[in-house]
Amino acid sequence: MAPDTVSLRYFLVLAQELNFTRAAARIGIAQPALSARMRRLEDELGTSLLVRDTRSVVLTTAGAALAESAPPALAALDRAWDTARQAGAGELGTLRIGYSLSAGAETAPALVDRLIHSSPGLEVGAVPMATPEVSPAVADGRIDAGITRGEQPGRGVRRFLLRRVRVGVQLAQHHPLAEQSEIEIADTAGYPLRLPDRTANPVVHDELAAVFADTVPNPRFHTPAISFDMAQRDLFDGITLAPAGETALAVAPAGLTWRPLRGAPAMTFHLVLPRVQSPLHHRVRSVAKTLAHELNWLN
Repeated sequence: MAPDTVSLRYFLVLAQELNFTRAAARIGIAQPALSARMRRLEDELGTSLLVRDTRSVVLTTAGAALAESAPPALAALDRAWDTARQAGAGELGTLRIGYSLSAGAETAPALVDRLIHSSPGLEVGAVPMATPEVSPAVADGRIDAGITRGEQPGRGVRRFLLRRVRVGVQLAQHHPLAEQSEIEIADTAGYPLRLPDRTANPVVHDELAAVFADTVPNPRFHTPAISFDMAQRDLFDGITLAPAGETALAVAPAGLTWRPLRGAPAMTFHLVLPRVQSPLHHRVRSVAKTLAHELNWLN
C-alpha cells in the first residue's frame, strides 16, 4: 500500500530539519504526533527511514532515497489534483461559442476575452452564425454555447439574459435627424427605414418593425440587396435610417452615427446553453454573469 501523502510531506520537512522539535513546530503539530506518523510510515514501507537518538536524526539509505524521489512525485500528484479540480470547475477543455453577427460588435468579443483571461486552461473558439442556427447548434452539441440577439425560439436549450441595449437608428452624420441627441419615434415618419432580411433574425426584425407601428404615415421598410454590407453605403444618402441597438456605435463606419429613439423598448442579447449542463457550461454562465454585472449590461 502506498504511504499517505500527508505523512510523506511531514517526512520531507523532517528530512530538511533533521530535528523532531523543529519539524513539528514548522508543520504545526505536536512532536509525539509527528513521531507516530514517522513510525507508521516506516511500517508501511517495511524499512527504516530515520536513525534517532536523543540529540539528532540521521536519514538511512532508504530515507535519503525517499527524500530525493518524493518531491517530484508529490509535485506530479499536485498537478494531477489541480487538473482534476480545474476540470471540475469548468476551467479546462475546449469551448466552442457561436454568435450572431450583431453580437460580434461588442458582446461576444468581451465574453470570449474574459473567458480566455480568467481560465487559461480553456481553449476558446468563437464563430459567427446565422441567428436561427445558434440555438439548434447548442441543442445538438455542435457548439457549447451561443450568443443571440433577441430571445430566439428552440428546444433543448436554456437562455439567460446577458445584456440590454437601447434601440435607436443608424444614420449619416449629415442626416437632418443627426442634430438631435435623442430622436422621437414620430420624427422618423417619412424617412425610409432599412431592416435586414427577416429570415436572418425574425425575432429582432419583428421587434424593430413594431417600434414604428404607430408612426404616421406608415413606415416605409425596405431590405437592402446585400444583407450585411459592413460599409452601409445606403445610409450615406442622408435620408435612410437603419433601426439598430446602441452596439452599432462600436462598428459604425466613418461618416455614420447612431441616435437613441425616445421611448423605444430595449433590445436584448441572450446566452444560450444546453438544458443539461456540464462544469464547462456552468463556468461560461458564471463568467458571463460576472461580466454583465461589471459592465452594467443589465441596467
